[in-house]
This record gives sequence, structure tokens and C-alpha cells, in this order.
Amino acid sequence: MQKLLALLGAKSKEEFLALLAQFIKFGLVGVSNTAVSMAVYYIFLWIDPGLYMVGSILGTILSIANAFFWNDKFVFTGNANDWRSKLKRLGKTYVSYGGTSILSNVLLWIEVTFFGVSKTIAPIVNLLVTIPLNFIINKLWTFKEI
Repeated sequence: MQKLLALLGAKSKEEFLALLAQFIKFGLVGVSNTAVSMAVYYIFLWIDPGLYMVGSILGTILSIANAFFWNDKFVFTGNANDWRSKLKRLGKTYVSYGGTSILSNVLLWIEVTFFGVSKTIAPIVNLLVTIPLNFIINKLWTFKEI
């Protein structure tokens, strides 16, 4: 755990507290991502229930764009602001969130199919894996200060 904290830039108590504050900000962005995703999903469901998959996919795409915007402005500051750098970070954001979304769906299938975990509870359990993983990927790769 010490090595992971050091890798994330927390070698002292002050750095740990700064990392914790950054993680909390990341969580707040996650709440807004969920709100965007669900709003888009339910709008499509309201328009036509047959469009639920379109709403889900578009909701995911827009929530990742939301994540990029707020993480870039609010959570992981200090990066270059030229268009090329921003586009590179945007692409990395889609890769990182896309990857953890796939992981979450695979875990969901395994938990429900093989372990009998409730379909209601399993996605919440998966957040315990995907939120910290997304934070680490975003901090060390997507928004790594150069």
C-alpha cells in the first residue's frame, strides 16, 4: 500500500491529504457522470421505450465527455491546454472509462451467473473496484502531468 501511495504522489501526510481531496473531487465528478448518463437514458426511454439501448450508449458517451471536462478542469489540473494535448487526454479518458465499463459488465455477469449475487447489488459492489481503478488510471495515465 505504501508503494501505491508513493506512486500516486503521497509520500507525506500532507501529500496523502491532498490525494484524498483529489479522490473526493473525482467521486463528485462521478456523481455528475451518473446523473448525465441516467438523464440521457431516461429521456430516450420517455421518447420511446424501444430506444433504451440508444439511450444507454449515448448516455455513456456523454457521461465520459462530462468526466473528461470536469476531471480536466477540477480534479487533475496542471496539464497543457493546447488542443493536441486536450484531444490526447480525451482519447485516454474514453479508453480508461471504456475499459472499466467493460470490466464492470464482465464482473456483473460473473457475479450474477456463477455466484448468485443480486442484479441490484452487483453493480454497486463493482463500483468498489471500478472507482479506485479509474482514479488510478486517470491520475497515472490519462491526466499525468508532463
